[in-house]
Amino acid sequence: MAPQRRLAGRAVNPIGLGCMNLSWAYAAPPPREEAERLLHRALDLGYNHLDTARIYGVGKNEALIGETLKGRRKEFLLASKTGIIVDGDKRRIDCRPETIRAAVEESLRLLQTDHIDLYYLHRRDFATPIEDSVGALAELVAAGKIGAIGLSEMSAETLRKAHAVHPIAAMQTEYSLWTRNVEIAVLDACRELGVTLVAFSPVARGALANGIRDTGTLTEQDLRRTHPRFDAENWPKNLALVDAFNAVAAEEGVTPAQLSLAWVLSRGEHIVAIPGSANIAHVEENIARADWRPGADVLARLDGLINQSTVSGPRYPAAMQRTIDTEEFT
Repeated sequence: MAPQRRLAGRAVNPIGLGCMNLSWAYAAPPPREEAERLLHRALDLGYNHLDTARIYGVGKNEALIGETLKGRRKEFLLASKTGIIVDGDKRRIDCRPETIRAAVEESLRLLQTDHIDLYYLHRRDFATPIEDSVGALAELVAAGKIGAIGLSEMSAETLRKAHAVHPIAAMQTEYSLWTRNVEIAVLDACRELGVTLVAFSPVARGALANGIRDTGTLTEQDLRRTHPRFDAENWPKNLALVDAFNAVAAEEGVTPAQLSLAWVLSRGEHIVAIPGSANIAHVEENIARADWRPGADVLARLDGLINQSTVSGPRYPAAMQRTIDTEEFT
């Protein structure tokens, strides 16, 4: 087992479980029985940090975790998020204090718990001062309904403003070899403030887990169909990078996913990663080499192979990018 790292005042395995795929976003969700087996298997393997959000299946993911693991609640740090509101076929970002208070109550009900260990603002609400949103979360901490406050996909400047109101425990944002935005400012700000960086999509949405060869086979509901890096123009160039990366993994005697996760965790002791999967074998694979780190020469080789200058295409489509507060490379 890998040495534990700190998150929201607790020791956790550096590799946690992102639960989104069990209800939403990529391929069709697995049958309910399989999802339940996966969650129990994850805990048995040593995963002790589970990450969900209200938007994942519009409450279905929270309900799945609540119903499946209510008897094992003390075995893991539970994280959820609010701020992205779904109204029919429309979405909006709403982090007003009254919205946050109502959202927490619904999450507690769905998760079948009286306490959420780490509760995030899923996105920056540009119409509501971050100080007001964090103030509402601070009241929920005082009331014992949440244990710690997190932010997701926000900038170092926003983090500092939020942290001045109440200590921020975690900043969750995309981080992998091919998405390096946190290296502009957030990674250092987290280290300085004692904030854990929680890396989502650490295997590049499956690209660095040898999970995609032909993007034309992605299902209609798969979000990656709308992401520029997977389109017909950019994917062939990115696939060449993937092939070179896979070759390094083979040389090291690990899987591409294990190599990708090891690179992310090598970037700082204040980082934990939350790869997601709806496949039990992948969940087993992701944690199997959690204690392994490549040599400095291999890390440097990877660093030069896949980075913001070598990857083709932006990480989000333009409309989605406008909702993101993170710093961008120029």
